[in-house]
Amino acid sequence: MPSHRAFRPALIFGVLLALLAFGVNPSTAATTANLTVSAAIQQQDGSVATVEGYVVGQPTAANTVIRSNFTGDTALALADSAAQTSTASMLYVQIPTSFRAQYGLQSNPGLIGTKISVTGTLTPYFTPHAGLKNPTAFSGGGGTDPGPSDPGDYYAPAAGKTGAALKSALHGIISNQTKLSYDQVWNALKDTDQDPANPNNVILLYSGRSQSKSTNGGGVNDWNREHVWAKSHGDFGTATGPGTDVHHLRPEDVSVNGARGNLDFDNGGTTVAECPGCTADGDSFAPRAAVRGDVARMILYMAVRYEGGDGWPNLEPNNSVNNGTAPYIGKLSVLKAWSAADPPDAFEKRRNQVIFDTWQHNRNPFIDHPEWVTSIWP
Repeated sequence: MPSHRAFRPALIFGVLLALLAFGVNPSTAATTANLTVSAAIQQQDGSVATVEGYVVGQPTAANTVIRSNFTGDTALALADSAAQTSTASMLYVQIPTSFRAQYGLQSNPGLIGTKISVTGTLTPYFTPHAGLKNPTAFSGGGGTDPGPSDPGDYYAPAAGKTGAALKSALHGIISNQTKLSYDQVWNALKDTDQDPANPNNVILLYSGRSQSKSTNGGGVNDWNREHVWAKSHGDFGTATGPGTDVHHLRPEDVSVNGARGNLDFDNGGTTVAECPGCTADGDSFAPRAAVRGDVARMILYMAVRYEGGDGWPNLEPNNSVNNGTAPYIGKLSVLKAWSAADPPDAFEKRRNQVIFDTWQHNRNPFIDHPEWVTSIWP
């Protein structure tokens, strides 16, 4: 009687034939799907795996992850949500020398909020924190989190609310903030609007130009502090309050800032010098298409944050232009369309996070939840 050993080659050959008959490539038959971050945290067994998640910061200690002003390119943190703030839900990923130019956060701060996949060894890093060490492959970096970015229970008081009740709840949430002086705004903007491709530069809002952080000022071709909600619309000036709220203050070329002036926002007009894609006429201004949604969400943030109860004017969008010194800005219908056509991107999400983490410690709810725009302004 033949031994079991004699049947093994025939059995293996039969299995291979069966796989081929069903259209399965034997070389990939054992391939498994990418692990989530939460699964990778649980599977710290020294095995090799591919993990998919969102880049949420740079780990600097077992319980510390920084989200701006990155100090190196040697590690990043992944999470299952781009809005995750708990380090316990993050996987710390080692970045070997050969991948640092592309995936190190000091060199690529714009990676914050993007989805990547990494193949490496599941073992603690920044011991005892769950990690992925000695990676052999990185991929991705272009896709942003498509879902709502709700950081923990920050918006819990707004849960289930719509319309005026939602607006009131959000006002109560975001009014809890650190207020900056107008001088502090310079340094804040150098951080919030840093060029992802060049940490020495900022991106100018309307014109899109990358310009040295050190060229801030009032001279020709300098950049200065643009009030997206024009400060004359409510006459709040630059005193600490709406005049220094960096959720609507952005770097912009001095002459382009002057061309916008205090115009309302609307479609149409003629080309603005030094501002590709921008147009203006006697009563309105339109920025380049890539930031129209950003502008809309900044305006709507201001309308929720400043309701007139803390000594500042009650700011509201309306469907007019030529609003002058009244505490209104239009056109609401155009701003809503801009927000829908240009959803939050990685740059805008990172900016919101930096303001929350480092500067004002409050958020723009319409970046985290764009769907709330039409809930409040149907």
